[in-house]
Amino acid sequence: MQIVIIGGGAAGFMAALTAAEFDPKAEILVLEKNRTVLNKVRISGGGRCNVTHACFDNRLIVKNYPRGEKLLRKLFKQFDAQSTIHWFEARGVVLKTEEDGRMFPVSNSSETIIECLQRQAQQAGIRIRTQVNVSNFTWIEDTFGNIRFRLQCGEEEFLEADRVIVATGGHPKTQGYEWLTQHNHEIELPVPSLFTFNAPNSYLLPLMGISVPDVLVKIPGTSLEWRGPLLLTHWGFSGPVILKLSAWGARILAEKNYHFTCRIHWLPAQSESQVREFLLSQKVNSPRQLVATQARFGFSSRLWRAFLQQAEISETIKWSELPQKNLNRLVDILTNSLFEIRGKSTFKEEFVTAGGIDLSELNPETMESKRVQGLFFAGEVIDVDGITGGFNFQNAWTTGFVAGKNCVVP
Repeated sequence: MQIVIIGGGAAGFMAALTAAEFDPKAEILVLEKNRTVLNKVRISGGGRCNVTHACFDNRLIVKNYPRGEKLLRKLFKQFDAQSTIHWFEARGVVLKTEEDGRMFPVSNSSETIIECLQRQAQQAGIRIRTQVNVSNFTWIEDTFGNIRFRLQCGEEEFLEADRVIVATGGHPKTQGYEWLTQHNHEIELPVPSLFTFNAPNSYLLPLMGISVPDVLVKIPGTSLEWRGPLLLTHWGFSGPVILKLSAWGARILAEKNYHFTCRIHWLPAQSESQVREFLLSQKVNSPRQLVATQARFGFSSRLWRAFLQQAEISETIKWSELPQKNLNRLVDILTNSLFEIRGKSTFKEEFVTAGGIDLSELNPETMESKRVQGLFFAGEVIDVDGITGGFNFQNAWTTGFVAGKNCVVP
């Protein structure tokens, strides 16, 4: 059996290795359009490769996917996070778990993962070709109902295959899927996911690098809200709370052309009245102390002073002298800050796309196309994406395994 896998990323390699495992006699060829393979593996996690996430209850791990939860609930029965750990350990790569659940190779180097995958491919006799771009494909069906594919690579080269697995990753524009839509595959409009917010007019821009462990961020006019750690950057806002909000709101925020207002409650564990009562108590308990001298609520002194300046509270004012209107303004800033968002920035180099092949087009047990027999899909090319933390790689390992297995197992 001749199998061609289009895409030399995590999903493509897992598909190739799994197909070789279940059919050692198969001739397997991986085609990659770039000069090198496994490029996203190399840069992910700051060059450490966040392989998966230490969540071993499949009912819980699927909740980390804004798109694809229902499909993955079925697929994880075949290959889940625990399977990923066992797979790499059986091939000499031990993973470690960090406090937030992210899992990395103990070497702290993505090259460990790359070397493992390439070594396994070499041992399995899998051929890998780079700088090959598949622009189109056709197929014929013989009298016995068997499909034979013909792939066009450039203008003059054609390759043939009995099975094709598409693992080309996400595309930021629909044009990247045209070679699939011409075969009647429906595409969910691709939009960016996992991005940070640009706030060019924010008074907090000079405070880049300061993090706040717990804030509540809402997008007025939508149901979008998330609570968690926030990072101030020189362009606006980042951190887990922003990235998760961007993932769940990928389509809504794209429709707004990334021009919207975000509301931040800097003290979500306290109500507006509780914050006001605490500040009033400072007028009684610390009447002679300067308001700016000691930061309250656990804020850094720089952030506290920025809030005070925004509330027009002088650094020379004592608590006993604090006018009620300025105190009220400070309460509003701490519990109801509004920031104008104008645009987005990619989170590090980890570009993720929401959208791709419509999941209704796929057999949820095998990852085979319902429209074309012998054509399979894996990885980010389908409409599945996760939040940060190793979930997107887990989607790649899982869908790659299922596609690779089922393209050779009757």
